[in-house]
Amino acid sequence: MPLSERQLAAFADKHARQIPFDTSPRHLAGPGDARHVTHGLAAAGWSAASDPLSAEIVLRSPDLRHRLQFDPQSTTSAWWRLRAEPTDTEPGCYAEFGELVPAEILTGFTDALIAPPPQQPDPWQPVTSANWHRDADGTAHSPDSMCHIELRPLSEFSDRPSWHVETREPGHGKFRGPCIWHAYFDERTPAHLVGSFLTALVDASPLQRGMYDRTGHYSAVQEPSPLRPQQVVDAHTARIESLRARARFARRQLTRPAPTRRRPTPPSQPPAAEPTGLLPHFR
Repeated sequence: MPLSERQLAAFADKHARQIPFDTSPRHLAGPGDARHVTHGLAAAGWSAASDPLSAEIVLRSPDLRHRLQFDPQSTTSAWWRLRAEPTDTEPGCYAEFGELVPAEILTGFTDALIAPPPQQPDPWQPVTSANWHRDADGTAHSPDSMCHIELRPLSEFSDRPSWHVETREPGHGKFRGPCIWHAYFDERTPAHLVGSFLTALVDASPLQRGMYDRTGHYSAVQEPSPLRPQQVVDAHTARIESLRARARFARRQLTRPAPTRRRPTPPSQPPAAEPTGLLPHFR
């Protein structure tokens, strides 16, 4: 079922009555509203494949290749799981995300599933540009040292590295603190999807949360936002319309017939000389 006006109205009703607070850093902002993710995919034509009376949500892409599962009753630390089936030209892949991953950061990943960014830089590029601390061993961490990004090297089980992101409470000495949320991208996950997630993660702009919304950690900073509640709703609506347009454009590109190449016309040959009947003259 496509995203309905009733569903959009339910989102607007909640957020129009909620005073927004700028919450930063992003990795500690808390989960926010999962509809940032589900509304975006539904607007792009993803359909529900789960029991509507269940707490679990399963969405499938129009080509049935991608499957996103949200399970708030999961007995593991992963509440979000994305699986992509292999095709003749692309391998399958898997990614998962923990309970407290901010929905707006996760949409960096899911929006790139709908329409890949025009440029696909090295996933480390946004991290370096945001002045996160990059280490020589293939890791980086946020200025508060609570969020860590790691590109784990090749192993005997895989010929490619995999990406791991963890936000943790401060540890003591060599002991790491408890995990707040994690993200994992297996070795087959396309680089542009990882890069889009990291771009949203390291963005310095705050996320909007309500006064009583759950944050990822008590050290998250919350200040009254200059945005009015209706502006938060309008931003969501504008993003949904943008995703609808991008999805339509992507579908047109896939269904557009390939231009036929005309076979080149062979160059014309000069007419053959008519025989004169004369023998060649030799001296």
